[in-house]
Amino acid sequence: MGRVYTLGSSTTALAPNVPPMLELQFGVPMAGAIICNLNTRLDHNMLSTLLKHSEAKILFVDHKLLSVVEEAIDLLERMHSKHPRVVVISEPGGSGCEYESLVSSGVTEFSIIRPNNECDPISLNYTSGTTSRPKGIVYSYRGAYLSALASVFIRGGTNICLRRCDPEDIFDNIMNHNVTHMDGAPTVLNMIVNSLLTNQKPLPHKVEILTGGAPPPPTIISKIEELGFQVRHVYGLTETFGPATLNLWKPEWDRLPCEEQMEIRARQGVQIFVTEEIDVKDPITMESIKRDGKSLGEIMIRGNTVMSGYLKDLKATEEAFAGGWFRSGDLAVKHPDGYIEVKDRCKDIIISGGENISTIEMETVIYNHPGVLEVAVVARPDDYWGQTPCAFVKLKDNVDVDERDIIEHCRDHMPHFMAPRTVVFDDLPRNSTGKVQKFVLREKAKLMGSLSY
Repeated sequence: MGRVYTLGSSTTALAPNVPPMLELQFGVPMAGAIICNLNTRLDHNMLSTLLKHSEAKILFVDHKLLSVVEEAIDLLERMHSKHPRVVVISEPGGSGCEYESLVSSGVTEFSIIRPNNECDPISLNYTSGTTSRPKGIVYSYRGAYLSALASVFIRGGTNICLRRCDPEDIFDNIMNHNVTHMDGAPTVLNMIVNSLLTNQKPLPHKVEILTGGAPPPPTIISKIEELGFQVRHVYGLTETFGPATLNLWKPEWDRLPCEEQMEIRARQGVQIFVTEEIDVKDPITMESIKRDGKSLGEIMIRGNTVMSGYLKDLKATEEAFAGGWFRSGDLAVKHPDGYIEVKDRCKDIIISGGENISTIEMETVIYNHPGVLEVAVVARPDDYWGQTPCAFVKLKDNVDVDERDIIEHCRDHMPHFMAPRTVVFDDLPRNSTGKVQKFVLREKAKLMGSLSY
């Protein structure tokens, strides 16, 4: 494969978690190229945009995703834009396995092409685009090396590749391969908890599960731990090479009531050893906030495990690093023990009658309703209050719940001004990574108009 690439070439990969995808993470940089992993849920329009933006020379694609690639390339050709050479990853033993043919034609005595500088780019990663179009995030060799110090490989572990995220497959692989650790977004935890009882096999031992993204509700954490998992909450962004903090459990917390333990488990924790600095600061004064669990600030990070910048977007890069720290856009508090707890995205906080309302806190309360499967809360514009909370709720199958039930449940468990004034029952729109597209919901809430006249 070393003959195909030259230093500075960009190579994209569009495949689920299959062995060739894992091999590419090592093989492409060793050949002196930049690896760019694309999300398998992209449609052909977004895929063509990212292929053009990344200036990819080669695209490795799983055979089951070939049709969307063909549509994207057709679109690029109609725009008279260059497109990458396509290499198909077929099933083991399948015919026309171009990827395996390419690998087998490589030179065994090939020498690794090393970077000229540790700050050279090793990979390009796109954000999920929950609030805007995806940005191309550039990682350095140094950052990747430091992040790898916390990986499963450096500890001698084995990576089990799952083509699809399915509760039955997850339990089967844990049993068959003696899995001890796994990663999963809160949506995966929710999927496992609400899966068929026949899929929820008794685990032979505790399985530690790292979860990040939107804070999982304590209810979900409690239920999944009843199944034999032990939840460890991490926090990070694409811009920080993934996890920057870890909720390290303290032995004395074992003596706390179960409800308090679940609340602590939902915190984002303290910085991991490869993160140089992380703090919660006032975004205007850049002063650290008080460690009182109440004062709100923005999570900021700096160090070698922060991106080099956004590809072809100097303005966004300068804005992200204003003040010498990477600004996460996440609002949080810091507890007396130094543990960070995310309260909301800067863009998601609701200001109603001058009061700040955390959508995460509201979602946690609504999740506790026995009939709720998923929930997302956004601001609905209001002529009198400025904004009021609007909850979009997806119910579990065969439950009879109405708007008044949800509102009364909230009023019973939180200050009345925080309870939603509007409840909409519907499926939640998600992006290519499975994250809820709150900007879509905000637009829906905006179109509803004001409740006050």
